[in-house]
Amino acid sequence: MPYLSLLIWFPIIGALVMMLFAGERNPGLSKILSLLIALVTFGLSIPLYLDFDSTTAAMQFTENMPWIESLNIRYSLGVDGFSVPLIMLTSFINVIVVIAGWKVIKDRISFYMASFLMMTGLMNGVFAAMDSILFYVFWEAMLIPMFLIIGIWGGPNRVYATIKFFLYTFFGSIFMLIALIYMGIKQGDFSILGFHNLPLTMEAQTWIFFAFLIGFAVKVPMFPVHTWLPDAHVEAPTGGSVVLAAIMLKMGTYGFIRFSLPITPDAAQQYSWVIIALSLIAVVYIGLVALAQTDMKKLIAYSSIAHMGFVTLGFFIIFALMNNHEVDTAKLALQGGLYQMISHGFISAAMFLCVGVLYDRLHSRNIHDYGGVVNSMPKFAALFMLFSMANAGLPGTSGFVGEFWVILASFQANFWYAFLAGTTLIIGAAYTLWMYKRVMFGEMANENVAKLEDINSREGLFLMLLAALVLLFGLWPEPLVNLMQSSVDHLLDCGIQSKLSVIAGGCH
Repeated sequence: MPYLSLLIWFPIIGALVMMLFAGERNPGLSKILSLLIALVTFGLSIPLYLDFDSTTAAMQFTENMPWIESLNIRYSLGVDGFSVPLIMLTSFINVIVVIAGWKVIKDRISFYMASFLMMTGLMNGVFAAMDSILFYVFWEAMLIPMFLIIGIWGGPNRVYATIKFFLYTFFGSIFMLIALIYMGIKQGDFSILGFHNLPLTMEAQTWIFFAFLIGFAVKVPMFPVHTWLPDAHVEAPTGGSVVLAAIMLKMGTYGFIRFSLPITPDAAQQYSWVIIALSLIAVVYIGLVALAQTDMKKLIAYSSIAHMGFVTLGFFIIFALMNNHEVDTAKLALQGGLYQMISHGFISAAMFLCVGVLYDRLHSRNIHDYGGVVNSMPKFAALFMLFSMANAGLPGTSGFVGEFWVILASFQANFWYAFLAGTTLIIGAAYTLWMYKRVMFGEMANENVAKLEDINSREGLFLMLLAALVLLFGLWPEPLVNLMQSSVDHLLDCGIQSKLSVIAGGCH
């Protein structure tokens, strides 16, 4: 079974069929078809986990055929321990988004659902592509449905937000494309795995490393190219914010793992201090910026930037650890960053959905417009409390595991890394609990809060699913760790070393 091709093209073709046969003429049928397509897509991702051989770092479920033969560009797909969790996360979040928009979206329902289905297929393509030009095509193509989602169903300043979002991400990608073309000409084809063993001088590695850094840093987003994200989140509809935080940001950190670390290890080691510094600024400074927000969406958006700082910190402190011969600790740091990627996908999705639940009722995201919500929405308040605690890194939730591993590894690399990273446990608790307190407790800000109805069965379904996963991965990290272990070992044992030693030693 060509599972990867199905995961890419089934939701895209399904979206086109749904618009053709249902469209705006039959919105009810559009919703049903969208949900069925989303569920089947997620179902197609399950065999990736069940049939995955976690004892090897080799690419699995591979597909390889000619695409543009004159340029030696191929339609090449494959997954390893890094990409399987991300594809499953992408397919699962798509189901959540379809359910969440079931009653909320009133205008152009079929186009709204189709945009998310297409984006799911394209993002799966990013995580499965083994040809760098194919990767780039999927990377750029998924901007189009997100551009439309924000531009059509967004808030009052949606045009400004969409243009800023598109220009930032497209600008960064140009530098990445130049690096890919250079390596493709030098190698003779565009195979990503081939690039891993391509001998490059230190000067070439440096230029390529910073070209990748610009493209991936914008997508993460890292300080100081992060300013597009809060605007995009505030103007995006709830589903757009969910996909943006849960999946799109992970594409940037995935790029570091798939390209920067194994292709330019010498440059990555030499300039790791740059990434570490930017990551710590994101953790501390952006966390303080979140404290000053009065818009719930903007606060959570800044929170996402701070939490993604842990991912990049975990990825780049490995060089300091390996220089100290702390290989096992380096693996812990890398696993912590990867675990944080998946955990943040669940938690950020849940946080934005909770804000969406409130916005659907009062049409306001301003914290000052709420207060005393717990009195009229006790079930919602309990679930929102769980997600807020997870966002603050409470032990027992998935938000704690990855951050704890990264902080633990940071102690072995540099005390001050760990000290600054550890401040997120204080700052994160401060802005999250401050928001929760002001919204949920105290006196009711207005009479409309007293009239709020608690979550219905549809809202309870998607929030309970996310709550279960946040607790499951907080209490039982082993399945995800085992899935990633061989790929982590291979990257550190074979990828993160001098290019010359890779070529001479034949570590493949």
